[in-house]
Amino acid sequence: MSLTFADLSLRKETVEALNSHGFIAPFAIQEMVLPIALIDGDVIGQAKTGTGKTLAFGIPIVERTVAPNDPEWSEFAHAGLPQALVVVPTRELCVQVAKDIAEIAEGRGIRVAAVYGGRAFEPQIEQLQTGVEIVVGTPGRLLDLYRQGQLKLSKVARLVLDEADEMLDLGFLPDVEKIFNSTPVRQQTMLFSATMPGDIIALARRFMSQPVHIRTQENEDESAVVSKVEQHVLRAHALDKIEMLARILQASDRGPTMVFCRTKRTCQKTADDLLERGFRAAAIHGDLGQGAREKALADFKAGKSDVLVATDVAARGIDIDGITHVINYQCPEDDKTYVHRIGRTARAGAHGIGVTFVDWDDMPRWSLINQSLKLGLAEPLETYSSSDHLFSALNIPTGSTGRITKAKKVEAPARSISPRPVSKHAPKLAAPSSEKIKREKSVRVRTRNKKFKAE
Repeated sequence: MSLTFADLSLRKETVEALNSHGFIAPFAIQEMVLPIALIDGDVIGQAKTGTGKTLAFGIPIVERTVAPNDPEWSEFAHAGLPQALVVVPTRELCVQVAKDIAEIAEGRGIRVAAVYGGRAFEPQIEQLQTGVEIVVGTPGRLLDLYRQGQLKLSKVARLVLDEADEMLDLGFLPDVEKIFNSTPVRQQTMLFSATMPGDIIALARRFMSQPVHIRTQENEDESAVVSKVEQHVLRAHALDKIEMLARILQASDRGPTMVFCRTKRTCQKTADDLLERGFRAAAIHGDLGQGAREKALADFKAGKSDVLVATDVAARGIDIDGITHVINYQCPEDDKTYVHRIGRTARAGAHGIGVTFVDWDDMPRWSLINQSLKLGLAEPLETYSSSDHLFSALNIPTGSTGRITKAKKVEAPARSISPRPVSKHAPKLAAPSSEKIKREKSVRVRTRNKKFKAE
């Protein structure tokens, strides 16, 4: 009989909240982390993306937080001050993690605040002043509010660093160290990441007390992608990519799909092209305002759009249920980016399909990715939008074209120029007589001769 959350030493309210959101049994990372984290042990959690790391740290901090509905709240000395802090690298992940924690904390009245840039300070400050128990935030905005005196970290007992390797890749290490140093009464530190580079280990040694390192994959499989992802790598021509993408999006078994691009310009252009072809597409990239980015994600989650075209800002930690396909429209920069991109599908044990377009110029980059991850796909198959193997491999109906709506006709401007209307009152001009033409010609000749003599 498999272990369930009800079998663990969790509060009744927490178990009920988990069950109400469809979480009955813990995943491997959760089952291994919870016994240690629930007794305030420091943890380094390492697992493939999409395997439930958020609840692995979310459940313990909710369990150990004193809530407004708890009997001991009236005597709690730090009521209203943050008791737990979760630091994440991106705004989208901040919103997602705060939502997940709030769902399992709702039964006890625990207040969770999401603190991130791209939004006005005032609503976040107001929420902090009202009182919160758990804060989830990005490093920059957390430090801004801390320096202003609006965010009190002096009573934070539990600190979580999520997606730590991404945090370091984005250059947040100095900010993370300042946050660690600003939590003097910290009783527990948890660090979660898909990979463990040397800088992460050094950080753990400095700020953690005898941490237990938990990994749910073999050492040699540290960068391995989710095994249930069906991977296709196609050598594509740059001018034919949009046609190939449009056909893949008509696959018989396709559900919500994420399309990844390296550049913001390509991301927006691809989304615009798909919209013009009749697909329900939305874009999310760094040039969009935070409001537009959140709306694109919300529409995608709600089903208003079923294709989300994104740069790597959305590649980590965004847990959207039911994504069936991930398409790398542009080849990823490295093996880690590849892992996290296709990790948006096949989450929580589901099946998914990953497709990567490799242009001729991308072959050296792809060779390194393939070698590092041992994918066995060193020679991508040359593919065009009309290739039979594209249709058969990805279950695309025969006869599918590059659009699902007809292109709008563009009216060509008229070439002929209509004559200007002439008023009936305008005087009629008589044609010049032959004598007049001769006189004017004679005058021009004499004038030219005088000019030559003067020179």
